[in-house]
Amino acid sequence: MGADLASVLGKAVAILRSFGPDERILSLAELARRTRISKPTVHRMTSDLVELRLLDRAGGGYRLSGGLFELGMRAAVERSLLELAMPFLQDLYERTHETVHLGVTEGPEVVYVAKIGGHRQAQSPSRTGGRMPMHCTAIGKVLLAYAEPEAQRALLEGPLERRTAHTVVAPGLLRKQMERARETGIAFEHEESRLGLQCVAAPVLDEEGRSALAAISVTGPVGRFRPDSHVSAVRAAATGLGNVLAKRDGR
Repeated sequence: MGADLASVLGKAVAILRSFGPDERILSLAELARRTRISKPTVHRMTSDLVELRLLDRAGGGYRLSGGLFELGMRAAVERSLLELAMPFLQDLYERTHETVHLGVTEGPEVVYVAKIGGHRQAQSPSRTGGRMPMHCTAIGKVLLAYAEPEAQRALLEGPLERRTAHTVVAPGLLRKQMERARETGIAFEHEESRLGLQCVAAPVLDEEGRSALAAISVTGPVGRFRPDSHVSAVRAAATGLGNVLAKRDGR
C-alpha cells in the first residue's frame, strides 16, 4: 500500500521508501521523480529527515541513516520475536549449514526479520528487513496457508508476479499448495523466487495452532540442497519458537 502523499507523514514515508535494497545514495532529483513530489517539497522534507537522523547527506545526495536501524531494532526487541527466535535460528543453521530465515506477514508480502548464512550460503534474493511476494517463497506460502480467508482471497484474485519460469502464478495451483501446507505444516519452493534455489519452511503457530505468528525456512542451491531432508529440523525449530512465545504470552 502506498503512502498518503496528501499528508506530511505520508510524504516522509514515501521518501524513505524510495531507497531500494541495493541503493545507498539517491539524488534530490531522483527522490522527487520516484515520489512524484515537487523538488522544493522534497528538499524541505529531506532537510527535516536529516535533522531527525533518518537520512544522511552523502555524495551529493541522501542515504538512509543509522537512526532508522536503531528504530527497527528497538521495535524488534519490543516484540521479542527476534530475541527469542535467535537461539532456534542459530541451532537450525548449525544443523543444516544452509541459509536460515525468519519471516512475518505484512500485507501480501513476507518481511524477513532475520537471515543467517555462512560462507557457502546460497545467493538468495532475501535480506534482513527486505520483502518478497508471498506466493513465490516457501516462507510466504506457509504464512499464507494460515492467513485469514479474506487475505488469501485477495492475494489469489490479484496479479501474481512471475519471478522465474517456475513461479506458480495459477491461482488454482497456488490454492492447492496452500491447502497442502495447512495439512502438513510444511511448504516448499523450487526455483520460484530465483533460479537455482530451493527452500522449505514451517510456521510458528500461536497457542491454539490456528494462526501463524511467523515462519522459519532453510534455503539452499539446487544440486546440493534437498528440502525434504530438512523438514524435521525446520519443523522442530518453528515448534520450539512457538512454545517459547506461548509461554511468554501466558505469563
